[in-house]
Amino acid sequence: MFVKTTPSATAPESGPTATPATLTPPGSWRIPDTHYLTVMGSPWYAALVTLQDAFTSATVQFWTERGIRFGHLPVTTGSVSSPMGLGSDSLPVEVDLFGAPTYLADSMQFSLEYLCRLADRGAYYLMPSFRGEAPDATHLCQFFHSEAEIPGGLHDVMTVVEAYLRHVVGELAGRHEGLIRAAAGSMDHITALLDGPRAFRRLTFDEASAALDHDPRYIDREDGWRNLTRAGERQLMKIYGDFLWVTHWDTLAVPFYQRQDAQGRALNGDLLFGPGEVVGAGERHVNGNEVLGALRQHAVPTEGYEWYVQMKTENPLRTAGFGMGVERFLMWLLGQRDIRDLELLPRVNGRTILP
Repeated sequence: MFVKTTPSATAPESGPTATPATLTPPGSWRIPDTHYLTVMGSPWYAALVTLQDAFTSATVQFWTERGIRFGHLPVTTGSVSSPMGLGSDSLPVEVDLFGAPTYLADSMQFSLEYLCRLADRGAYYLMPSFRGEAPDATHLCQFFHSEAEIPGGLHDVMTVVEAYLRHVVGELAGRHEGLIRAAAGSMDHITALLDGPRAFRRLTFDEASAALDHDPRYIDREDGWRNLTRAGERQLMKIYGDFLWVTHWDTLAVPFYQRQDAQGRALNGDLLFGPGEVVGAGERHVNGNEVLGALRQHAVPTEGYEWYVQMKTENPLRTAGFGMGVERFLMWLLGQRDIRDLELLPRVNGRTILP
């Protein structure tokens, strides 16, 4: 169904020139009120704009070649994909819109599932997402999200994620090798990805836990479910290298919308590389009854999700999708340790920052 691409021989585009000595982030986000003044004279941020542009065009090219449609979607929603319930990994951002409480979207997954009823090959988007946590070295309050939803199951979407990554990396390396080398100091990580045509390594969560000796530093145990700690992600990458899928997590460790297999494990996968988890993927419930059961299991009220249940009742469809944090991807590409250096305009919850 999906054809794996090879990097195109795109001619290098013009862009900022840099050397290893100059293409380093100034860290100006630490003083957000004057950050923009630093940015305007910074080779780092000029290069970042160039790479963001190339990432966007490569993304559009990849999906357009597959007949997958871009949808224009609102940033507000009444149905957050990480509600207050078991398996949610972030806090929703609630706003008052002229007296009507609503949320800034943490993901467009539900809307992309909706678009799959209109575009039979699937749908994608690239736009900001909002999370309620404080920023740190690997988290932003507002980040760019590359998401897609396609007909099929978990294996299908994992396969297309791998093709998408190789395509985007190949395009960025072909156009802007000098910038990447100047920031990362090497192209070895790029070569390792592009010269390795085989599928990425896959471990189930049970296998990953065993590889980590079930060490509590790496495996966080709650009542009825387990999770990987950041240290656990790093240790797995130390053992197996970058581009490692960890699949089939405990159902209560992931949000309600992920379907289950016959053994009761979630049909999901997290892709680890660079700073850790960069891509999250999963297969969705097919019909309304499956969604209702999952909402009950995760202790999530049905309020706000009635339409989602009804959509799947009226038009059942097997789909799977993924989301990739663009700034985390760029951390890997440019060999950076702090995601806040990949944000053109810093945003911090609870604070007004201009511009």
